[in-house]
Amino acid sequence: MMRAILPVPVSVTQIVPAGPLAIPLGLLPGVGSASSGSRPDDGGACENGRTGRRSAAAKKGFPVLYAFGFERVGVVVGDLYFVDPNPGQGQEGPEHGVRVELRVLRRGELKGSIYSAQPIEIGEPIWRADLLESVAGHPGSFDRTHHHPRFTGWNPNQRVFVRELSADPLGWLDTQLADLDAMLAAGGFPADIAGPDDAESLRRTAPEIVDATRRLLDRVRSGELGNPPRGESPAADGSAADSGPALVRAGWL
Repeated sequence: MMRAILPVPVSVTQIVPAGPLAIPLGLLPGVGSASSGSRPDDGGACENGRTGRRSAAAKKGFPVLYAFGFERVGVVVGDLYFVDPNPGQGQEGPEHGVRVELRVLRRGELKGSIYSAQPIEIGEPIWRADLLESVAGHPGSFDRTHHHPRFTGWNPNQRVFVRELSADPLGWLDTQLADLDAMLAAGGFPADIAGPDDAESLRRTAPEIVDATRRLLDRVRSGELGNPPRGESPAADGSAADSGPALVRAGWL
């Protein structure tokens, strides 16, 4: 299993064994690990647990991407800030949180000698979960949390809201990751799109993926991640300065 962390800018830091292979490809300079929040069931509280308010003093970081690779499929996890230009009723305004995707994974041909770096392609999406909440709402509301069990090409089908997902996002995520065959079937993919051992590898690695998701949620709620692009500050209702729909999406995913 390959595990990678890809913030911006990317710089090689260290190799830490975790399973068959664990490769943190880069870490944001000057940013330490997030501490555990006071709400372990929802990914941790925001920086000010007493008031429930995000700290304006939190240092804003670059978007972060975690990649967990297996034989033919992989899971990517990243923070996200998004303003839907065509929101559904009650879904207006900026939202942020953590996006988790199951993707096809491929090895490319070596570009140099036998010692050269291995090209890796994170390919087509199979499944997506968006652990999002409205920026204007209370941290921990998960009021925009949904999933996309099926894609048409690279485009997701409509948002699917599930009571169990909103009630316990991390527990729900762990359950989904334990059944790769069901995820492939729901997405309309043949079982052989994954490697013969990918289902078991994903099941064993699910706790690491859930933990990475939890830590990113902590950092979103502290104000460090899940922010609009630098220089962008759309209105709370998601409208742009010229009163047109805002087209804002910040994050690797």
